[in-house]
Amino acid sequence: MPHYELDGQGAIVTGSGRSIGRGIALRLGREGASVTVSDIDLSSAEAVSKEIQSAGGKAIAMKMDVSKKAVADRVVAQTVDAFGRLDVLVNNAGVAQVKPAMEIEEADWDLHMNVNAKGVLFCSQAAAQQMIKQGHGGRIITILSTAARIPSGRNTALAAYVASKHAALGLIQQMSQDLAPHGILMNGVFPGIVDTPMLHNQMRRVAELTGESVDAQRKRFLAKIPMGRLQHPDDVANMVAFLASSDANYTVGQCFDVNGGAFFW
Repeated sequence: MPHYELDGQGAIVTGSGRSIGRGIALRLGREGASVTVSDIDLSSAEAVSKEIQSAGGKAIAMKMDVSKKAVADRVVAQTVDAFGRLDVLVNNAGVAQVKPAMEIEEADWDLHMNVNAKGVLFCSQAAAQQMIKQGHGGRIITILSTAARIPSGRNTALAAYVASKHAALGLIQQMSQDLAPHGILMNGVFPGIVDTPMLHNQMRRVAELTGESVDAQRKRFLAKIPMGRLQHPDDVANMVAFLASSDANYTVGQCFDVNGGAFFW
């Protein structure tokens, strides 16, 4: 495994109490970064923080609702208090509600936009302000989805999720232009079908709506992945570690597919 020399850097990973976020936080910790593990569920964030510490790394845990600007500002400030600096932000927190488009209510729409799009804006603003103040640049990496650029397919009932991820993609592409002159490199990652509790919950809900069994859905997904397996959070974390490193020092406004070759639903 490559070592990307993040020693001494401060990092925040949102939604890192479980699944993809946990994998990213653990990887950045192994690379030498001091990590703020933030999650809406503080107990899960604390558990991941302890994992990093047990492996010899530095970490703190914080409860975080990414949709609140004041909370984003506070998490950045407390990260700097703890580690002395902020060099890497990973926008990973996200929600995905399975609901047919014709049944989406205002609260459903607002939840997705608040977490998946507005949360990326507020966290990126707070991190960028600190990075500009420090004067030595930084990295902002957002975990998107294949659904950020193509529909998720019939019977997936993910219209609000897809729309919110499209919004986040547009934000990354435009905001990266504003931040690059400050040496802040903003990029994204398109995971494919990641084997997480969120995926399992989605498949169970789709089974309720359509009658297609969870097993049938899984087989359908595997048939579309040339590598023949569902994705692991570490597959995403590997790309994040690269984008956080000096090896990606001329990469701006890009979004990278990490999907095992599954480009279509």
